[in-house]
Amino acid sequence: MKLCKEGKVKEALDYMGQAVLADYNDFEALLDTCADMGSLELSKRVNDFLRRSRFADDIELNNKLIGVYGKCSSMRDARRVFDKMRERDLASWKLMINGYAVNGSGDDGLLLFEEMRNGGFQPDNETFLAVLSACASAGNTEDGVKYFELMKNEYKVALGIEHYIGIIDVFGRSGYLNEVVEFIENMTIEPTVEIWQAIQDFARIHGDIDLEDHVEELLLEFDPSISSENELGAPPKKKLFMINMIEEKNRVTEYRCMNPFKGEANEKFKGLNGQMREAEYVPDTRYVLHDIDEEAKEQALQYHSERLAIAYGLISTP
Repeated sequence: MKLCKEGKVKEALDYMGQAVLADYNDFEALLDTCADMGSLELSKRVNDFLRRSRFADDIELNNKLIGVYGKCSSMRDARRVFDKMRERDLASWKLMINGYAVNGSGDDGLLLFEEMRNGGFQPDNETFLAVLSACASAGNTEDGVKYFELMKNEYKVALGIEHYIGIIDVFGRSGYLNEVVEFIENMTIEPTVEIWQAIQDFARIHGDIDLEDHVEELLLEFDPSISSENELGAPPKKKLFMINMIEEKNRVTEYRCMNPFKGEANEKFKGLNGQMREAEYVPDTRYVLHDIDEEAKEQALQYHSERLAIAYGLISTP
């Protein structure tokens, strides 16, 4: 337990490998720590010990394991745990559906939800939040509306603000901004600040400046102290040379802002930049907080270290 509290899961597992038996609380602590660390390798080792323990069929621990694998982006391992469970509760289904949604496999989550319904489980409000998230992940607006109505009319779930924000997410991720505004205007409840802020976020993401400005005016009616993110809500200015890091194959790669490529890499980058423009990419420089001219702001976005780190992660990790 002490090792878990210190985040030393590997040492704790090595200790268990010396035939030291773990009790229920130990496994809880191990799984919680693995979830915080997001380590797939250590999570699998905990799974191996759990399978050989007297708690192998415990629903709560298996649910925790499903959640851990979901946080580690390994839904294949999560599904193996789920399929091997002799008994499941509502949380088991909910964790799997949400895991699929968060990890970009919303369609699999929706298939599992239908399997859950056919199995006689009664979905609750949190289950429907996971289902709406799965619809958003899959870009499935039709099913999003269907399940929203199902939740309201068939299952009589009390709708909360979080459910309306969930349906906004379904429309917003697919870029259906006009539809989401129409949906909100036809709601049976008065839209709240949280709802309009969610719409504003998607307007900003999809570059709909007119809608963003319109929502800004509505928000100011709610609370005059709310000002644009550019003026008051912006984060503090960052140093020009921020470092972003990504770990891959036990190696950490660092990216620094404004660190242009050289030689052949630079020519390749310029070519890609031209293709981005042809694909109608428009750099949104409104939130570049450095005190530099417009052209330099566009360049800052191109070389942004977070963007480079993410790009590297996408091409070099499973």
